[in-house]
Amino acid sequence: MLESPLPQLDRLFDYRIPETLVADARPGVRVKVPLRTAGRVSRGYIIEVTDHQDFVGTLSDVEEVVSPLAVLTPEVWALARRVADRAAGNVSDVVRLAVPPRQVRVEKAWLARQRSAVDAVPAPEDGPADAAATAEDGPADAATAAEDSPAYAATAAEEAPAYAATAEVATGTTPALLDPATTPAVRHPDARTTPAMLDPDTGATPAAAAVATDGNSAEAEAGRRRVVVRGYGHGVVELAIKQRGRFALDAVPTVTPTGGAGDWVGSWAATMAAMAVHTLGLGRSSILVVPDYRDQEQLETALRALLAELGAPAPAAAPADGPAPAPTGSTPSPAVTDAPSGTANPAVTDAPSGTANPPATDATGSTANPPATGSTPSRAAATDSVPNPATTATRGATSTADVIARLDARQTNPERYANFLACLEPTPRIIVGTRSAIYAPAHDLGLIALWDEADPLHDEPLSPYVSSRDAALIRQEQSGAALAFVAHSRSTEVQRLVELGFLAEIAQSPRILPKVIPTSAQASTDRHAQSARIPSSAWNAVRKALETGPVLVQVARPGYSPVLACADCTNPAHCLVCDGPLRSTSRQAPPSCAWCGAIAAAWQCRTCEGTRFTHIGQGSTRTAEELGRAFPATRVIVSDGSRSLGVVGGEPALVVATRGAEPVAHGGYHAVLLLDGERMLARESLTVAEDCLRWWANAIALAAPRKPTIIVGVGGELARTLVTWQHARFASGELVDRRRLRFPPAVRVATVRGTPESVAGAVNELHDSVHGEDSAKIDVLGPVPDENDFVRSIVRFDYSVGALVAATLRAAVIKNAANRRKTPGRPTNYRTPPTLRVRFDDREILE
Repeated sequence: MLESPLPQLDRLFDYRIPETLVADARPGVRVKVPLRTAGRVSRGYIIEVTDHQDFVGTLSDVEEVVSPLAVLTPEVWALARRVADRAAGNVSDVVRLAVPPRQVRVEKAWLARQRSAVDAVPAPEDGPADAAATAEDGPADAATAAEDSPAYAATAAEEAPAYAATAEVATGTTPALLDPATTPAVRHPDARTTPAMLDPDTGATPAAAAVATDGNSAEAEAGRRRVVVRGYGHGVVELAIKQRGRFALDAVPTVTPTGGAGDWVGSWAATMAAMAVHTLGLGRSSILVVPDYRDQEQLETALRALLAELGAPAPAAAPADGPAPAPTGSTPSPAVTDAPSGTANPAVTDAPSGTANPPATDATGSTANPPATGSTPSRAAATDSVPNPATTATRGATSTADVIARLDARQTNPERYANFLACLEPTPRIIVGTRSAIYAPAHDLGLIALWDEADPLHDEPLSPYVSSRDAALIRQEQSGAALAFVAHSRSTEVQRLVELGFLAEIAQSPRILPKVIPTSAQASTDRHAQSARIPSSAWNAVRKALETGPVLVQVARPGYSPVLACADCTNPAHCLVCDGPLRSTSRQAPPSCAWCGAIAAAWQCRTCEGTRFTHIGQGSTRTAEELGRAFPATRVIVSDGSRSLGVVGGEPALVVATRGAEPVAHGGYHAVLLLDGERMLARESLTVAEDCLRWWANAIALAAPRKPTIIVGVGGELARTLVTWQHARFASGELVDRRRLRFPPAVRVATVRGTPESVAGAVNELHDSVHGEDSAKIDVLGPVPDENDFVRSIVRFDYSVGALVAATLRAAVIKNAANRRKTPGRPTNYRTPPTLRVRFDDREILE
């Protein structure tokens, strides 16, 4: 595979491996290879190594093996190929997201540590005990030896059928994504049917099993600890993970402490941390994907606290040259004790021997039947033995300090590459990061969990523009891992999968209902109070809550004032230099242009020649200023895009935040005030209603239990959904309307942009490629004028013909790129830019 953005080079090429490079030329390593023209050298990856060739001519030689380290694993390559095919993009663009740039110093340090770890292992001695230990450890050692042997290259090629493809996109022979709309019954061989979630051996739905160990030792005491995912019934989530199910999980709308450190996080973070640590106890890896760094910090805080409760030291930051070497041993945390009722960390409990196993419930909420043998099994017999996750982590090549691997854009290149190399080790890990973490290599992947998958930050802004949700669905199908979508508010995309039976629903048990009060439902005889931005009832609630703790105020926009206007005619004020909008950062600050930055010192209205400004609307800074005057003795904190906070204390304070930038308060907020609801709903977008519900639900979940949330200016079905907390019902209603109008996610869409000739040609090829009943599953809207003298057409199509549409439009893009001609007067290697672009599942056209 070549690292090239050219679509006509998005295929596999054959090269001969010289004798001097045979030892290092394995699938997944970085190489440099020559191209046929102008003596160019391109970078790429070896995908397959064979002893025969189909090409009848003379092959060029691989010029250099950049590194002997196989960084592109077969699993990641197969995922990248499928993702690119589904979105009609280049596989090299996906691999760029999956494999960070090489850092030589980090890589050498990591390889040196791996060699030192191998050399430090003592040679086994002959004897009965040693023979038994060797037999027990044999499979893992054999697998490691196989990877290091020269024969591994051929074996890996045989086990990865995706490596054999050379020009799948152009020919349309690549298998399509098995969409749940057409193949809902397709499962990985290791997967089970999710809705039932019954143990295949006993027929019961057991909870997480305890470890049967000697009760007289300290190791046995730690071994009896198990991780419980609370809030969803006894053992329901644990069993779904064990049986590699797919489910949508309704997050508990509250905050929770993380243990003795005094940190507070959203309950969703504690839930995902417990799920990941439980998966780690099963000897499997987890990938946890969140929208932004604020959510990532909460999740990492919950993970560190949970591992510390289990006796594992908190993960330390990796040094610049790679992960820290494994220590010789770890000491259990002195804070770890038995977990009676009321323990600081509700996810950690004991599993004493002899405890009766209460009836467990499945994902539908029904009680599972006992086994047909007539005898009630014990807890150890009902489930597989689940070791202590902290003990499991120390059995691998790294210590528990390296269990968590962070992969996000805020890391430096050496830090990210060091964590990426750690993910290549044959050790179960918990991988945490933003959208690109979904492509991380993982040893025995057992869980893929996404938080708030409807957040636009999950959508990749670079080609091929694939969201984390779609990549997770493809990876789950390929790996057979458990898949969880965790959120407070249900998106229509997830609701569609639930209604198809592709995902199971796991609801709260017992159900926690936030206290939401819409001001639109409150009767008032004061006409001015009804039209006020903050009604009197909201003022009273805020004043009362400030007596005991912090109050959160959510606003729509950052800054001081969204719009500056002429005080005489109220027309928007524009810059006299570039005609851009004027803005003001504070009441005393002089207005300046938002585009060119020019100060409007001698500004004059072009309509009425007025010279005075007036502020239209209130941003976060202006709201904080007004609230500070109303509550002069109260501290006011602002958290928005320019100054974002992660946590605030539990003392009385007014926290003014924009949507998505709300910090977590110690103990939760004693009141939450949601302002500017009408302004948020005024945005022109197909998903405006569900986006607003998601923003409001995430803010409501930051309130302390049973503390009030006042929402201003919102009524009807949206207010009813927040009061009853039935987000799935609202998403189902939205989905019904989308199906009737053929809008996503009921159908898929693709935008085709380019010159009128190229767009018309691509659309004609698409119509020619479908026949019979499939022709009714595709319709084209447009073309309409677009920027740069281009036109745009929107293709709507059913999921069942998605592979055909992607292959046809991809072929049109390749044909357009290959037919570009040289421009007279330009250098010989210059080509005109492509005149045809295709983007699948484009949400921007719905704005």
